[in-house]
Amino acid sequence: MTLPRSRLFWSVSFGHLIIDMFNGMGPVLLAFLSGHMLAMTNTQIGFAISAYQLAGAVSQPFFGWLADRNGGRLIGAGGVTWTVGFLMLSMLGATTGSYLFMLIPFVLAALGSGAFHPVGTMHAAEAERTRAVSNLSIFFLMGQFGGGLGPAVIGVLLDSAATHNNDFFTAALGPAFYGILGERGSISPVLALGMIAIPAVIGMFFTMPSTREYIASRIERLSHAGPAELSRRALLVLVALVTLRSLANPGSVSFLPRMFQLQGWSATEYGLVTSMFWFAGGFAGVFFSQIAERTGMRIVIVTTMVAASVPIFLLPIINGPLVFLLSLAAGALTGGSHTLIVAMSQRMLPKRKGLASGASLGFIFGTGALGTLVIGAVSDQIGLTLTFQVVGVITLLTGLLALALPDDRRQRPAQPAIERAPEGSTVPEPAEVTA
Repeated sequence: MTLPRSRLFWSVSFGHLIIDMFNGMGPVLLAFLSGHMLAMTNTQIGFAISAYQLAGAVSQPFFGWLADRNGGRLIGAGGVTWTVGFLMLSMLGATTGSYLFMLIPFVLAALGSGAFHPVGTMHAAEAERTRAVSNLSIFFLMGQFGGGLGPAVIGVLLDSAATHNNDFFTAALGPAFYGILGERGSISPVLALGMIAIPAVIGMFFTMPSTREYIASRIERLSHAGPAELSRRALLVLVALVTLRSLANPGSVSFLPRMFQLQGWSATEYGLVTSMFWFAGGFAGVFFSQIAERTGMRIVIVTTMVAASVPIFLLPIINGPLVFLLSLAAGALTGGSHTLIVAMSQRMLPKRKGLASGASLGFIFGTGALGTLVIGAVSDQIGLTLTFQVVGVITLLTGLLALALPDDRRQRPAQPAIERAPEGSTVPEPAEVTA
């Protein structure tokens, strides 16, 4: 596999790393706030994460539609700035002791993520059109890498700025006494970490095409776009599969920090477990995309989802170092189908890849938000251990459902040769693109 050479591709990929780094911090931040600054129930944590995911999800088709029209230069760069800025405001709101003051900017921060993702996904696929699926897998790897790096980094930084009364005074008395002393923490590490977004914003602004440049390239893309290839039946199966998959990824990972915090783990430890889940999903996406190009997408989705049910089922009942291996396996196997789902949607709407990217990602994240809310509410009734085991069984059924997808090995379009306009020809004005 060769790496892309496009500066545009790497600028949006670095932006993806940064914005998902801050997206990935959410569950760790909420778990830390709950233990040190602002007491919250599982339902409240689940609602905050679900609202965040849902706000980002439902806004993505709209931003994708805009990106199809103007290229999304300001939308992409501005989205990163928006998300980082509002997450900082949310942490400041938490210092007031009000759940509402923390919640409102926390949810609004997701609109920046909703703006960036369809723009970044569209440009990652279009930067080098002959290797769109491979490029998408690397683009999503960068996001997963950021999503994995965020929890680990912020966990270490938050631990360094927090008290550890229970570690020092009650550890010797056993688990029954854990949490009897109050803990205090600081959100200053989050504010300092926000500065790393500045290079990403500048890089995207200066490498993404202007509206006129984008429209000129879009004329060529429309002339070579092929027809839609997935049937209505396949679409319905894909919708059902994504809906059920949402419980395993991203629904379950949102509660990994909470589950291990309740077992007495530190923010560093449960941050690392969460990071390993995201890291594994990113690298596995590249690996499974390469396999899918040879064997077909369907067999990869079936195999990975069926296999993922085992580590998800075992995660809440295993303790010690084996947890990290199970988290790696769960992240890799549930995240392996992410790129394939987006690639299928772009194949369905080859002339509207911004909209296709926004719609598919929005639906993935939207159902993930609902999955997180369901897990939070159910776990308050039956406990996180049993909830995770139910999710494991549903993940197995999801893999079996994928058998109903069509055999995509017969649906690979030939790559069209790119014809260049003769010298001296003119580029039509934006008004002429409606043809």
